[in-house]
Amino acid sequence: MAQVTRQRILITGASSGLGAGMARAFAARGRDLALCARRVDRLDELKSELIRQCPTIKVAVAALDVNDHEQVPKVFAELAGELGGIDRVIVNAGVGKGAPLGSGKLWANKATIETNLVAALVQIETALEMFKKSGSGHLVLISSVLGNKGVAGVKAAYAASKAGVSSLGESLRAEYASGPIKVTVIEPGYIESEMTAKSESTMLMVDNETGVRKMVDAIERETGRAIVPGWPWIPLVAMLKALPPRFTKPFA
Repeated sequence: MAQVTRQRILITGASSGLGAGMARAFAARGRDLALCARRVDRLDELKSELIRQCPTIKVAVAALDVNDHEQVPKVFAELAGELGGIDRVIVNAGVGKGAPLGSGKLWANKATIETNLVAALVQIETALEMFKKSGSGHLVLISSVLGNKGVAGVKAAYAASKAGVSSLGESLRAEYASGPIKVTVIEPGYIESEMTAKSESTMLMVDNETGVRKMVDAIERETGRAIVPGWPWIPLVAMLKALPPRFTKPFA
């Protein structure tokens, strides 16, 4: 089957890290971009950079806090209007804050669940509505390898939130198995970004450019579910799933 070119791509959480990296990679492939995030100053800088390097593409930017649920459909519609439609939505906005469960820092874990899972659901529903109106589309959910197993410590809520994202993705893949909407779940390993820079665990970290390239390749193939980079994370995830919970601490 011929690979479909999704020309107009919307990315949330695009002001830094994996979101900005994906924007650069898709721009280099000549795609038009709709970028949203809370930090508009960074989006404006990124837009200038992308247009300077790829003058033939269109780049639209907008401020969006995905936890402001009423704004999500408004901003998506605004960006779609600027580009003349959206062919692919990448649900990427997320946070990595957290605290050990029972440590008295409910606010941190609550914020992680709300941003990574509840807000992701809002973005998913909005994207599906857009795609149903246009008749097709590609929905991409950025999860994590930690969505495959609960871990102790500060990443407990993060792992749970990403497990939820992956589960939603699997449900959507079943729901739209015959189209017209394609669904991809990307589960990155540890890739350099602002989020991972704050992490105490840097085990098997890959540089941002390499990690993003693997992510974009999987997205372009419209793979149903992909662990990236495949090596060493595919065998590691298999091992992680089989380990008793008390042995998962090195991944936390």
